Amino acid sequence: MFKKVLIANRGEIAVRVIRACRELGLQTVAVYSEVDRNALHVRYADEAYCIGPAPARESYLRIDRIIDVAIRSRAEAIHPGYGFLAENDQFARACAEAGIIFVGPPPEAMQAMGDKIQARLTVSKQGVPVVPGTYEPLRDDEMLAAANQVGFPLFVKAAAGGGGKGMRRVERSEDLPSAIARARSEAESAFGDGTVYLERIIKPARHIEFQILADARGNVIHLGERECSIQRRHQKMVEEAPSVALDDELRDKMGRAAVAAAKAAGYVNAGTIEFLLDKDRNFYFLEMNTRLQVEHPVTELVTGVDIVKEQLRIASGRPLSYQQDDIRPRGWAIECRITAEDAYNGFLPSTGKIISLHEPTGPGVRLESALFEGFEVPLHYDPLIAKLCVWGPDRATAIMRMKRALSEYKILGVATSIPFHQRLFQSTSFIGGVFDTTFLDERFTLEPGGSEEHARVAAIIAALITHERRQHALSIPPPTSSARGGWKRFVVWEGLR
Repeated sequence: MFKKVLIANRGEIAVRVIRACRELGLQTVAVYSEVDRNALHVRYADEAYCIGPAPARESYLRIDRIIDVAIRSRAEAIHPGYGFLAENDQFARACAEAGIIFVGPPPEAMQAMGDKIQARLTVSKQGVPVVPGTYEPLRDDEMLAAANQVGFPLFVKAAAGGGGKGMRRVERSEDLPSAIARARSEAESAFGDGTVYLERIIKPARHIEFQILADARGNVIHLGERECSIQRRHQKMVEEAPSVALDDELRDKMGRAAVAAAKAAGYVNAGTIEFLLDKDRNFYFLEMNTRLQVEHPVTELVTGVDIVKEQLRIASGRPLSYQQDDIRPRGWAIECRITAEDAYNGFLPSTGKIISLHEPTGPGVRLESALFEGFEVPLHYDPLIAKLCVWGPDRATAIMRMKRALSEYKILGVATSIPFHQRLFQSTSFIGGVFDTTFLDERFTLEPGGSEEHARVAAIIAALITHERRQHALSIPPPTSSARGGWKRFVVWEGLR
């Protein structure tokens, strides 16, 4: 096992990886932008290096600066987390060229499965059912001709895309040319690749994904499924494991298909095979995520497998710690993505300082977060600020536990998605497991926000809390040079511009 790992990320996922490294006895190196100087992952790591200004393109997306920090700090491996450079095959290649271990799949597998068109071809050759659509890059006129065979309604989707970017829904043939143009433009801007393809819309459908682990010795297993159908505009909001839609027979069939898809790509490390499940219980390969998923904690809670530790072990050349027969999921887990967004105002991003924070605890509660009182939520990054997870022996218990945890979770200073989640967990459709990927967009409504009077009261309370904290801070004497305690090595990289 290598001894030192650089975490090329920020926020709660950087903290999550640092904790796994600590438990394996590994030293950690954090990188941070100027706006993240006081972030929790910077405080937790053994070393921390500034790599640039706040915009991600000038810091967290700078491959050259991250590789240089790894060399300077003598880090032997880099864990990319998720987002940023996690699925960038050029980053994986740069790590290899510098003699640094990339904690993820080989760049060849990442490239093959990162291109959605290539991924569809790869898995279909192994007999894995694929959503009907096109299987090669086409010119606009060729796509217009192919659309009638694919069938309407359909999606125009970016081949290099994800997260709903470069995707357009098309109901009628006359709307297709403009949808292709907009999707190509958005894909080029977001991913540097304007290639798009057509995919039939499966409706109604559930979004079911299978977590897989694969080592360099050819061993591949799956850790069961996650239900990810609660989505707002193609962005996941709630995930759970297992899914109410699967029985043991279908679960086994989909699990074997997920393993076959991973083997077809020559995959190594942790990844996720995503499927759509239609109303007749037919499933179709959607895509593969060649990284750690945001929702990995729900799988960890029901299986007992620490996926991040397994990633690190696999990257060091060790075989999987588990065989398929060892994986026996137990109970039910649910995750709510807590975002800094105003749920009552179209989920607009919310920024500001966390002036009061009370985090839920108690039986069966797990919180993945990098928040603390005084933390400034920046505008420059994804609004995800925490993941609230619960476990229970069954789904009913897990739902009640989540409702309790949400009621305890108090974040003052920024608007969050907590009110949305509280409303969702009152929905009889959600509680009954009767939903699909269109549920939030078509059949769910969020009640109006509080009155202006409530807003004024909240503002007064916030001001009082801030005043009280300032008074308390003034009463604390400054530290002296004789104070005991360890020191972290902070390195400010000068001359970045």
